[in-house]
Amino acid sequence: MHSLSAIPWYALAIFVAIVLFIEIGRRIGARHLALDPEGARTGTGAIEGAVFGLLALLIAFTFSGAATRLDTRRNLIVEETNAMGTAWLRLDLLPPASQPALRQAFRDYVDARIAYYRDLSELDPTNQDSQRANALQADIWKQAIAALPQMPTPALGSNVLQALNQMIDITTTRAVAQQTHPPLIIYLMLIALTQVSALFIGYGMAGTATRNWLHSLGYALVMVCVLYVILDFEFPRIGLIRVDYFDQIMLDLRKSMD
Repeated sequence: MHSLSAIPWYALAIFVAIVLFIEIGRRIGARHLALDPEGARTGTGAIEGAVFGLLALLIAFTFSGAATRLDTRRNLIVEETNAMGTAWLRLDLLPPASQPALRQAFRDYVDARIAYYRDLSELDPTNQDSQRANALQADIWKQAIAALPQMPTPALGSNVLQALNQMIDITTTRAVAQQTHPPLIIYLMLIALTQVSALFIGYGMAGTATRNWLHSLGYALVMVCVLYVILDFEFPRIGLIRVDYFDQIMLDLRKSMD
């Protein structure tokens, strides 16, 4: 999945391949029927059932996993925003003289995180906004550490550092979640089973006087749509299914900092 911009072409290729395999299966079935009209389809039902059952299981597995990962990414947006909000509020515990510079760095950091997700390419998560956010993380941490000796009690400093630590840690969690996808072999196996099932469908359609294009094209279209939806769930900042609107809560947080 290194070129999602080519997905329409992949979809077209898979669609054509499914229709082609149905036709190949139909011709093979017609040849077998001509040679052995009585026994050409004897015993094929069990094999077809196993293949279609495995295909259904694999679709359910990948679809369910993709939907779960989408929910996880949504929840992490909320968690990071909450962590930022908590850290922002706990800056009030720092000495007044240390707060202005630290709050400005904090605003810049939130802006960098917002820009990072706005311009995010899920295939290349490293960009200038990410590097800027990492640099601001280090700057915020250093400024908070420098302000600790001026605080009346160590407990107050501990609360601030704990909030900042959670805010920093969640960025790693989100980065890992963003890059968590099934192995490529799963997608290849799903496509291969789709083609094998098309072959068996064509074999079962053998013997008819005319080709049933409605069923052939309909099956190909349905399978391509299923595969596309699974990929759309896996990459929710590129396709039709998106998590961008959840970023609004981070934008609202940023507005509250002004």
